[in-house]
Amino acid sequence: MKIIIVGGVAGGASAATRLRRLDETAEIILVERGENISYATCGLPYYIGEVIEKRDSLLVQTPAAISKRFGLDIRVLQEVRKINPSAKEVEIENLQTGEIYRESYDYLILSPGASPLVPPLPGVELRGVFTLRTVSDSVEIKDWIKANKAQKAVVVGGGFIGLEVAENFKHFGLDVTVVEAQDQVLAPLDKEMAAYIHKKMRAKGVDLFLNEPVVAFVGQEKLQAVVLKSGKKVDADLVVLAIGVRPENKLAVEAGLKIGKTGGILVDEYFCTSDPSIYALGDAVEVTNFVSGEKALIPLAGPAQKQARIVADRLMGKKVKGYQGTLGTSIVKVFDLVAATTGLNEKTLKKLDIPYLTSYTHPDAYAAYYPGGDHMCIKLLFTPDDGKVLGAQIIGSVGVDKRIDILATSIRKQFTVYDLVDLELAYAPPFSSAKDPTNVAGQVACNILAGDVEIVHWHELQKLQEDGAIIVDIREPHELAKGMINGAIHIPLDELRNSMTELPKDKMLILYCRAGLRSYIGYRLLKAYGYQVKSLSGGYLTYKISHFN
Repeated sequence: MKIIIVGGVAGGASAATRLRRLDETAEIILVERGENISYATCGLPYYIGEVIEKRDSLLVQTPAAISKRFGLDIRVLQEVRKINPSAKEVEIENLQTGEIYRESYDYLILSPGASPLVPPLPGVELRGVFTLRTVSDSVEIKDWIKANKAQKAVVVGGGFIGLEVAENFKHFGLDVTVVEAQDQVLAPLDKEMAAYIHKKMRAKGVDLFLNEPVVAFVGQEKLQAVVLKSGKKVDADLVVLAIGVRPENKLAVEAGLKIGKTGGILVDEYFCTSDPSIYALGDAVEVTNFVSGEKALIPLAGPAQKQARIVADRLMGKKVKGYQGTLGTSIVKVFDLVAATTGLNEKTLKKLDIPYLTSYTHPDAYAAYYPGGDHMCIKLLFTPDDGKVLGAQIIGSVGVDKRIDILATSIRKQFTVYDLVDLELAYAPPFSSAKDPTNVAGQVACNILAGDVEIVHWHELQKLQEDGAIIVDIREPHELAKGMINGAIHIPLDELRNSMTELPKDKMLILYCRAGLRSYIGYRLLKAYGYQVKSLSGGYLTYKISHFN
């Protein structure tokens, strides 16, 4: 059997090595147009910032090493230019010599990845405007900074890569501006959760422009400034475009393969294309969102490697379960803050008209009495009938990765919030509390489902106040210095029992505390005495951050 693989990063390299482990006799040719294979794309920003000091640390495997260990025919700096499906052959160009030749195949695996979006704006061709996708790109950016003694950097796009680049530019000592066309960074997060990142970036000295599309790059051969739609001009010695990627589907289109509505190559659950001899995987293919069932482009290395294993197993005749879809679980470090997400966000649930409920919790990452701890914010989205987990977002400084992985697993296994309560998780003071943050999130959601507490959310308060609701702050007096909700009256929780006669029973009362626990206790008290009462989910912490611009 002769198998040709196009593309040698996460998906392609994983497919090649898995194929070899399953069949020692197969002829396996991997064609990669770059000079490296199997490199750590996600580590590129950290190499620019010199957190990762050596370029070679980014190379998971070299062509020579992987070829020697697995007996693979690795052809770097060569590019597949054309596929002839009827003849089952590809046309390859050697980029060093210009030679063009053909290779036949029994099976072809397409793993070409995705290419950075480059907007057709005036000046985008100026020297100093970069994209970041390969090791060579990161080296070029570092060399430019040093050769031009760059001091001012602009990152266009506030996605995961854009924020990592911004942090690492700052670490490198540059003045950094992030420009985002939307009203928030990190689109997979909901806006009030992204606000934590906005606040952190500005606190760390990053200039952040939201709702500000770029309209031009200006300079004389070399970049000098970035022009925004508002007319503002931002001085810049270099720009990194991080506005997203598009699937590399050119080969597939020209070969007559079917393309999905998202622009990704159309594949079945085993990643077979419309041609039974051609498979495709990774960033170039259209996948199914695990929760919604909608078609999507989700360019992540983890899913690509899982897809590669399915393809290799399928080609080697192993009985294999088809791909079940992609969750899009992601995490990013922004200075000393961590943001993570899995499943669907609230924006998408609304767009797809999927019924849902929301809860906010602010549990401690580990035992509150253990030094160095911090709280996190968990936004949990779940179905209103049976409490099935639909999505989650977490912001914090420690322990975020552990909790998002638990919640991602819960979605994959179709757990409900009741299952989150039952999870038995490792506990010791340096790592967690007896009630893990995921247990706490589950308990709060269960209370909402059971009707043990009626909640309102931060964005509903203004309308409720206009309709006559009374907002009651039940925090302790010393906490008021951190701010209050406009128009609220103050009755500390421990005084509520003796002071509740001062409150009207014919008006809605909205209780809030710091994070939601005390307002839940106050709710239970007032409800028992016949008051109309609700609790503000996530308390003042969620309300305050949601009003941060």
